[in-house]
Amino acid sequence: MKLNILKCHGSGNDFILLDETLENQNQLDDAKRVNLTQTLCDRDTGIGADGILFYQSSTIADCKMRMFNPDGGEAEMCGNGLRCIGRYGAERLMKNLVTVETMKAVLSVTQGEPVYPGIKTFEAEIAPVSMQPASLPMLVDSDAFSNQPISSLSTELTFTALSVPNPHIVAVVDKVDESMLKACGKRANHLPLFPNGVNVSFVRQLGANQIFVMTYERGVGITNACGTAMSASAYVSVLLGLSEADKSIAVYNKGGMVKCDIKTMPSESILLKGNATFVDDMAIDMQDDGAKILTQSTKNRRTEEINAYSALQMHAQSMLEK
Repeated sequence: MKLNILKCHGSGNDFILLDETLENQNQLDDAKRVNLTQTLCDRDTGIGADGILFYQSSTIADCKMRMFNPDGGEAEMCGNGLRCIGRYGAERLMKNLVTVETMKAVLSVTQGEPVYPGIKTFEAEIAPVSMQPASLPMLVDSDAFSNQPISSLSTELTFTALSVPNPHIVAVVDKVDESMLKACGKRANHLPLFPNGVNVSFVRQLGANQIFVMTYERGVGITNACGTAMSASAYVSVLLGLSEADKSIAVYNKGGMVKCDIKTMPSESILLKGNATFVDDMAIDMQDDGAKILTQSTKNRRTEEINAYSALQMHAQSMLEK
């Protein structure tokens, strides 16, 4: 099975993008998608990635996105991946705005003003947003769970739960402790409280409408960034009074920086603005079931884009050091 793939990333959250509308790679079923994801995403024996974005045709939108995590599980949505899919679709269809069918909604992606000089920036609609614990699901007897403790996770922290539509819990902290976050994330994903698992984020306020977010992603672990987690965290920062709504929030992360626009009235909406950087065009030959790589080669390395994003990363690091 010969495949052409694109290695890309949003805020250092890296993906393999596979276009299933191409004639030679449109015969995949879910068993092959799972095998491909587990094989290709392995950082020791595969290409290495935080997931695979499957670009598909759609009857209700310009294109469709399915995103599989390295463990083979499918995510409801992926904010960083949505920007990458949106850019790919916009360039392939020669459109400035594309609509993308996701598991829970049809969302729009459009090219916007650069978040940093030289960075191709795309703005992705993140929806639906819900504060109802049942939407995660989170098994609590209440209509909302905001800034409350979860004793089985921590005796010190309080969490806010929301879905965007991926399930998230967010804790505001004075200092982001990666080892504590990893422990909380692992524990949360084995609790009956979250029957479908949950993404866990720690948020630190850096300044006015500036936050730093680190996330333990369900099915992945600690990542450089998680688009829906940054969106959820920005939303929570407004909810708890750390940031102002209707003004862009700069969200820094291990992989760089994005911006989020949050609106709470008349209805909740999040606009996630950030890079969609294309890194490598690759050709791979897989075993027919997708469980083994036979050969792989890089056809085109997009050095200019890589260098431009390195400048953004240096800027983000300097902000964190301040």
